[in-house]
Amino acid sequence: MERPVWAAPGIDISMPSVSRMHDFYLGGSHNFEVDREAARRVLALLPGLPKVMQANRAFMSRAVRYAAARGVTQFLDIGSGIPAFGGVHEVALKADPDSRVLCADRDPVAVAHGRAALGKGAAAAFIAADLRRPRQIIDSPEFAGLFDPDRPVALLLLSVLHFVEDADDPYGAVAELRDALAPGSLIVINHAAYDGVPVPEEQAARAVDVYREIRNPLIMRSQDHIARFFEGYEMVEPGLVSPPDWRPDAPAEQEDPYAFTGFAGVGRKA
Repeated sequence: MERPVWAAPGIDISMPSVSRMHDFYLGGSHNFEVDREAARRVLALLPGLPKVMQANRAFMSRAVRYAAARGVTQFLDIGSGIPAFGGVHEVALKADPDSRVLCADRDPVAVAHGRAALGKGAAAAFIAADLRRPRQIIDSPEFAGLFDPDRPVALLLLSVLHFVEDADDPYGAVAELRDALAPGSLIVINHAAYDGVPVPEEQAARAVDVYREIRNPLIMRSQDHIARFFEGYEMVEPGLVSPPDWRPDAPAEQEDPYAFTGFAGVGRKA
């Protein structure tokens, strides 16, 4: 397999990466043929998956603007993925130029391109870190340098928790992050589920199997199990709903049935 000139040494291009597959779904170019092959297998079973991704990004934008409108200007985006137009840092800085954004991802391609996109400004940083090891993030010099610990933070866990298996204790990791944040902080989550998938569940399960085969299992959790990630925080209305149903900018903003797959919500720390 020929290595693209932009692929840094040490990056494994022999195995698909969910971050690079996500980039492909959104029409990006920072992916390899191995990622595209795996993504096409998924798309053959879930052809509307890019609509799911777009609905999730629209939810992110609304949630970030919601946070900024309530005076939350510190954003911790874990599992950021490869930067794309209209990402968290762009939305946050547009909503409030004084915003501070810390992005974290374990994929080296995402980290490399994230750092290049953010540059060396004082308002944002991108670190290599794993959600399963929250102290990597909380104890990082970037966290200390960007954030005022006495002010609220918007913790963004977007399309990442469904790639953490129960054996890796995602609930414990999220609880440690929640507990480290000041009162008034927000937790913003979207999560995959079989709910709303407009194909037979057996067909959707075969798409999930593709992720298991590439050693990046996709964990489809129920609404009740997803709600546990918000424990200790008060749910913001309308609660845990399909992404287009969370405070849409306009009625019937999104009508594609795939967009209503999974759940999204925001919680607030009292």
